[in-house]
Amino acid sequence: MRRKFLFLVADGMGGWPGELDAATAMEAAATPVMDAMARKGLVGLARTIPPGMPPGSDVANMALLGFDPASHHTGRGPIEAAAQGLELAEDDLVWRCNLVSVTDYSAGGLMLDYSSGHITTEQSRPLIQALDEYCAKCSDEFAPFRFYPGVQYRHLLVQRGAASLPEAKLPIRPPHDITDQPIAQDLDAYRSSPLLWSLTRCAARFLEGSGNATKANAIWPWGQGRALTLPGFEQAFGMKGAVISAVDLIKGLGRAAGMEVIDVEGATGLLETNYEGKVRAAMDFLKHGDFAFVHLEGPDECGHGGDAKGKAEAVARFDSRVAAPLLEAFPDAVFLVTCDHLTPIAKRTHVNDPVPFVLFGRGVAQNGATAFSEAQAASTGLLVDEGHTLLAWALKQAGMP
Repeated sequence: MRRKFLFLVADGMGGWPGELDAATAMEAAATPVMDAMARKGLVGLARTIPPGMPPGSDVANMALLGFDPASHHTGRGPIEAAAQGLELAEDDLVWRCNLVSVTDYSAGGLMLDYSSGHITTEQSRPLIQALDEYCAKCSDEFAPFRFYPGVQYRHLLVQRGAASLPEAKLPIRPPHDITDQPIAQDLDAYRSSPLLWSLTRCAARFLEGSGNATKANAIWPWGQGRALTLPGFEQAFGMKGAVISAVDLIKGLGRAAGMEVIDVEGATGLLETNYEGKVRAAMDFLKHGDFAFVHLEGPDECGHGGDAKGKAEAVARFDSRVAAPLLEAFPDAVFLVTCDHLTPIAKRTHVNDPVPFVLFGRGVAQNGATAFSEAQAASTGLLVDEGHTLLAWALKQAGMP
C-alpha cells in the first residue's frame, strides 16, 4: 500500500523572540507532538519567498505546494478567483477586495482594521451583493466592474478588459500590512486611475449609509493580476492530492492545480475553528488519496492582531488537535510540518525570513534538533533555499518516488 503524505501548515506560526517574554509563540506554546517529530526527524529552514517578491501567503503557499511563484504567480486576486471558479477572459484584471474599516476615506485617514472587525460571511455577502447592484445603477462608467462575494472580509473585484492597463501595476499595499497607519499613499495610487478612484469613493458612500450596521466603511482592492494557471499537481508529483482550508487563497491554489478542494463546515480561519472537522476531512480523503495539505489560518490572524497569547494558543491547538490525531491515525505516513511565512507580533504582518519545518516519517534521518522552533531549525544548518523545491526534496528524503 502506498504511503500517505500529510503536509500540515500553520499559517504565520513562526515569529521573533520577545513575543512572550523572551520566547517566540512557537517556543512558548505546548507542542509535544511536533517536538517529538523534531527529535526523530529532519528539521531546518526553507525560504518560501523568492527574492524581490512580497512575503504574502499567496506567494508562500504556492511555493509550499511545489510551484515556483517567480514563474506562476500573477496576483492574489486571481488565486481567489480560481477558488470561486470564476470564468475570466485573458484580459480581465482580478482584484482581491477587502471590506475594511478606516478612520476616514481621505488623505488624512488611517487603516483601523483590515477585516472590519472580522465581519462574518453572513453579514458581508449581502453587503457585497448590494454594493455590486448599487455601483451598477450609480453610473454607466462602472460597467467594467463586478463584485463577487467571498468569505468574511475577503471578496473579489473583476475589472473586465483591464489586464494591460496601468491599473494592473498600481502599488496598493495589503491592508493587513498597514494597521493603524496612514492610507494616503494608497489613495494616491487609486486616484491615478480616475475610474477606480470614482468606484472606491462610490463604495465608501454606500457603506456609510444607514443600512450598513457593520464596521465596514470602505473597500480595499489590491493583489490584482491576470487569471492563474498552474501545472497539474498529480502530474507533477505523482500523488492524488487535496487541500483543506478555510481560506479561498488555499482553495484557489488547489483548484488551479487540479487537486480536490474540501470544504469543512465551521472552518473559520480564526482561532476558534472546526479543527476536528479538518482532521476528519483529511482522514476521509486519504482513504483513496495520497497527499493532504491541511492549512490552519489562526496563528496568522493572531499575529496580525498583535495577540501573542492567542498566537501561542493557536500553535498549541495545531499541535494537539491537528498534528496529534493525524499522527495517531497515520503512524506510517510521512509528515511535513511548517508555516508559510513568519508573522511576528512586533511587526503584525508577514516577513520574508526562512520558515522552520520538520520532516518526519519512517526512513527519514535525524539531524539533532531537540524541539520544533525557529531557533532549533536554524541551529541544524539545513536550509532549502528555494522553497518551491521543499516538497520534492521531502519526497526524496522519505524515499517516495
